[in-house]
Amino acid sequence: MELNNLTAISPIDGRYRKQLSFLEEYFSEYALMKYRVIVEIEYFIFLADKKFFKLLPKQKQLLKKVATDFSLDDAQQIKQIEATTNHDVKAVEYFLKEQLDKCGAAELKEWIHFGLTSQDINNTAIPMSWKACMEHDYLPTIINLQQKLTQLARQWKHVSMLARTHGQPASPTTLGKELMVFAERLENQVQLFTHVPYTAKFGGATGNFNAHAVAFPGKDWVKLANAFVENSLGLQRVQFSTQIEHYDNLAAHFDSIKRINNILVDLCRDIWTYISMDYFKQKTKAGEVGSSAMPHKVNPIDFENAEGNLGVANALLEHLSAKLPVSRLQRDLTDSTVLRNIGVPVANTLLAIKSIEKGLDKLLLNEVKIKDDLDNNWAVVAEAIQTVLRRENYPQPYEALKELTRGKASITKDDIQQFIGSLKVNSTVKKELKAITPHNYIGVTPGF
Repeated sequence: MELNNLTAISPIDGRYRKQLSFLEEYFSEYALMKYRVIVEIEYFIFLADKKFFKLLPKQKQLLKKVATDFSLDDAQQIKQIEATTNHDVKAVEYFLKEQLDKCGAAELKEWIHFGLTSQDINNTAIPMSWKACMEHDYLPTIINLQQKLTQLARQWKHVSMLARTHGQPASPTTLGKELMVFAERLENQVQLFTHVPYTAKFGGATGNFNAHAVAFPGKDWVKLANAFVENSLGLQRVQFSTQIEHYDNLAAHFDSIKRINNILVDLCRDIWTYISMDYFKQKTKAGEVGSSAMPHKVNPIDFENAEGNLGVANALLEHLSAKLPVSRLQRDLTDSTVLRNIGVPVANTLLAIKSIEKGLDKLLLNEVKIKDDLDNNWAVVAEAIQTVLRRENYPQPYEALKELTRGKASITKDDIQQFIGSLKVNSTVKKELKAITPHNYIGVTPGF
């Protein structure tokens, strides 16, 4: 069968391709080739700028164009070369040497990939593509979700709601504040994410510039490499490396995304529970079916799909962050095949975020049910009453409220009012206590 959305093994390239195809610009084999070409050309031009050889302005312009206009046909050409070389990075080198022939610089061919090993290219190309995806797509997406939650929190800021700890009725809160919990958690984790630098390895076969130094012993190759990686590629060069980048900071990014995903799982489960409690209804769409057997069903599938995809993403992120920083001696090849999968958890994560946003847009607040739950749980003001009585130095107030409320099937407003009336306190305190209701006993929070 030909590969299409129905025959693809991975749902990322099949069922969900329409939603995720933009990621091919960062994580496909075509993208890896493109970023390798960019690194090789930028290094070649850097050497020319540092007077290792002379490159005409027109030749530089033509090479820049090879990088900026890199096409699927170019990638296919590299793939054909690889069929002979059986080495993907060497195929890129030969492809670029052919480009030098075309721009009249054949005599400069051996400056392509000068002094480098494959990992000098891979460990710069992959961080560049990763950085581009994080800055252009992932971070804006998670920030947009955080802002959406903040907007909903402000919209429902004054909606009093019964809290539940251990699944049991607890001191009331507001719906807005509970959403702000997630908004703040996401904001904090994004801040942590942005403090982790995008690092790269660039230092020859075992990280010591052996070939560079033997060819040009008078050059400060550490200084040159730092300038190239930072100024030409926009990355930070690790100063001490083996043949490969140690991936510690990339692992930190994976762990940051995993923590953010855990927050989103928590959000999905809470919203799912609120829907099951009837605090939210969901907008329906003509023609949609909730169940193949039960016509009434409107299932919270967006939050369920999101939770499932977040779980898949986190399983992969866990493996990536644990495996990549570990390599035998100066390197083994296990990182190579693993690195080709870094786009998969990003795809599952972004798919989950899209589902969460879709689910949030469907929510319809059911204030009647929320108010009913408060009205049916007057026992939650017991904490307030016993605390005021403590202030008044009333004897054993906690024990008195415990006797009144704990384990009882139902505590009504009348029960609470009668209890307050029986207290041996002055009328001012009784009035203060009777003014407390499940609807207004919501505490205080910072402004949002």
